[in-house]
Amino acid sequence: MKKILNVLFAAVVLLSCKDKSYEKKFEVTGVITNSPESIIYLEEIPMTTMQRVRVDSMIMKKDGKYRLTTGVKEACIYTIRIGNNDNPPLAAIINDASSITVNATFNAGNSNYAENYEIKGSKASQQLKDFMVGFNNGMQKIFLNDKKADSLQKAGGSDSVLTALQTENIRIASETKTLLLTAVQESTNPALTMFELGNYQVMANNPGFKLQPVSNEEILSIISTVAAKFPDHTGVAAIKTVLESQMNKLQGWVGKQAPEISLPDVNGNDVKLSSYRGKYVLVDFWASWCKPCRLENPNVVAAYNKFRNKNFDILGVSLDNPGEKEKWLKAIKTDNLSWTQVSDLKGWDSAVVPVYNFGEEGIPYNILVDPQGKIVAERLRGPALDVKLSEILK
Repeated sequence: MKKILNVLFAAVVLLSCKDKSYEKKFEVTGVITNSPESIIYLEEIPMTTMQRVRVDSMIMKKDGKYRLTTGVKEACIYTIRIGNNDNPPLAAIINDASSITVNATFNAGNSNYAENYEIKGSKASQQLKDFMVGFNNGMQKIFLNDKKADSLQKAGGSDSVLTALQTENIRIASETKTLLLTAVQESTNPALTMFELGNYQVMANNPGFKLQPVSNEEILSIISTVAAKFPDHTGVAAIKTVLESQMNKLQGWVGKQAPEISLPDVNGNDVKLSSYRGKYVLVDFWASWCKPCRLENPNVVAAYNKFRNKNFDILGVSLDNPGEKEKWLKAIKTDNLSWTQVSDLKGWDSAVVPVYNFGEEGIPYNILVDPQGKIVAERLRGPALDVKLSEILK
């Protein structure tokens, strides 16, 4: 579960909400009453990193009025923060409208949290607020029950009372998960869905909070649904791609459809893996700079020569680096690699790496794809390649 969780909330070298070449304006205005600080910030929470980035700030007017703006590409989460980084956010909002209003009032006795705040003009932001109120109420109940159970246990309380508190926490945890799944189902905004899922799963991944984690399969189902509803949202698409790759890595590729590969060959012509349908094809990931790959190449050449007339082919996918096409071409010639070779010449930044997710194991790496596009074997090196091909291509 932690590995899947990391896919959602670790930096995965993907797009955030912002794209300077494709901006729309987003404006937040309002009045902060009894503000404990003078500076107010607008922070973007990129979907793929969840690490806040300040996009605007201002010194509030004497009457507490403010106006914050930023450029956006797609649905995204923002937070409003008053004062320094140590202060908790005033509110989380979503840019489902070009202009929204957030008003807040602070209590003189507690400068850390607003006594109340209201949102106008943003349905998604209000839904997010409602979800967080319900979620935090559930967490508070669990916390108080744990505190009570701890006190009773120290005082020698009866097992029946402690069991009752544990049972109550299980019920609250179940209701809190139901709250999440209902909120996700009712959401009409991709940023809202991803924030609700992310916030819940971070807490559920900590056993101390007693929540029921969303399973890997549930996470993938939710994100796939969101990606289908919002096909142009780059943040969701990026997370879905890497999540699928991570799950395939945990479960293995064998038995799954091979994701598409579309890269230029040595002449600059795009070649697709799907164009090999009807044949068995070994997709061989390598690079001219990779010594283990070069040592493995004679085995691959032998397999190609032995089985090339038995409905078998090879597609070489190189991770050669930018500006080193000549080294790639020289290695192809030197190692007698007579099958089609493709590469975007981006090294480990190649588009195929996060899709097939072999970065940690490195190269050489390969998959064997059947005529229907399904992967039937992977990591066939040395004698294992000949054995598997002899088994299949009788």
